Formats: sequence, structure tokens, C-alpha cells
Amino acid sequence: MFTGGPSLFRVKRHRHPSVFCFPSSVDAIHFGRARNCEQAADLRGLAHPRLGYYGVIDERIDQELLTAMAETHPEWQIVMVGPIVKINPHSLPQYPNIHYLGAREYRVLPSYLAGWDVCLLPFALNAATRFISPTKTLEYMAAERLIVSTSITDVAEPYSHIVAIGNSHTNFIRACEQVLSADTHERASRLVGMRAVLAQTSWDTTVEQMHFIIQQTLLREPLPMAA
Repeated sequence: MFTGGPSLFRVKRHRHPSVFCFPSSVDAIHFGRARNCEQAADLRGLAHPRLGYYGVIDERIDQELLTAMAETHPEWQIVMVGPIVKINPHSLPQYPNIHYLGAREYRVLPSYLAGWDVCLLPFALNAATRFISPTKTLEYMAAERLIVSTSITDVAEPYSHIVAIGNSHTNFIRACEQVLSADTHERASRLVGMRAVLAQTSWDTTVEQMHFIIQQTLLREPLPMAA
């Protein structure tokens, strides 16, 4: 049994004799293009600072947090890229500085990262997010962008030295303020942490490790007889 993150692993590890934790990995080359590519065309008319998220927009997004951000800092441009599913689009907070751009293809995501000052993980803390291990965390790191997240377990526990964590709406907004004003030393320190994480992971490495475990299991256990 493979689990997609440490919080899910802890819950499932006693349910099966062979449970292994494989958190989400990253295509670092693809998302690393954000460091050099042109920003997406539909960002060019937006002022800075820009704080962006990409991914599905559903019940896992903290809508009250978006409202608090938009009202506290009307100068911030909050960019939400992704399809809106399982919720009524009209229920989302509507402010002049929140921009819902809709779904975009995987291949162009680096061009959005290229135009953002801060990358967001604005997840609500609810049953739907209890065990999530967001793939985009490492994708944001590959783009070498500063990141702010709510206190999602699989982000806060392994990456709090890299990702700024806000455990309330007020603290999340304060974390955004702090990373936007981060000095060269702080930015460099977080960047070192990002590169260290990325040096140890890739989808290829994950596949190789999973394949090895499967092969070792097949060698230890006889295959079932055909009926």
C-alpha cells in the first residue's frame, strides 16, 4: 500500500502489513522554467504585488481567507487559476482585486508562476483537507517563488522552514506581508531550503523506489495459482 503523504501514512500504517509513504514529487525542470520564461499574457495588465494560486477551486479553498486578504490589502492582486468545481461559482468572493482566470493547461503553468510575487496555498482546514499533500508545494519551490500556506499538516510539518505558515486568517495575511518585504538574506535562506528539497526528489526517483518495493515483494511471496 502506498500513501500520498505523511499524515495519511500515519493513519493507514496499521491497516496493512506493508504500507509505504510516497509524498508528491515534482517535475523540477518543467516548473523551473518559471525562473526564465515570459509571464502569461493575461497577467500583464495586473499591478504588483501579485499573489497567486493554481489548482482546482472547490470546497477545499478557504473563501473567507480570500475575502480577508482582498479587504485588508486592496492593492494586492489575488490570482486564482483553475477550474471551479463542486461549488457555485457565484458563492466565491467577488472583489476587484481577486481574479478568477479559469483552467489553464499544465504546459503553461510556469508562465503564471513567472508573474507572481508570492505563491499561495489558501486551503481551508476541514475534512476535505485533512490528509492532502499538495503537489503544487514542490512545483512552487521549483519556480523558486516565496510560498505562504495555511497550516495544512503535510506542508507545515516538513516545510515550515521554507514555507511561511499562517494558522489563522490574520496570521496568513501577516505571513504574506512578511514574505513580500523579505530581505535578501531571508529570501536566500528559503531558496537554499527549496533547492535542498528538490535535490532529493523527482517523479523518476519515486517510480524507481516504488518499483523496487513491488519487485522485492514479488520475490518474497509466491504468485497465486491460476484457477
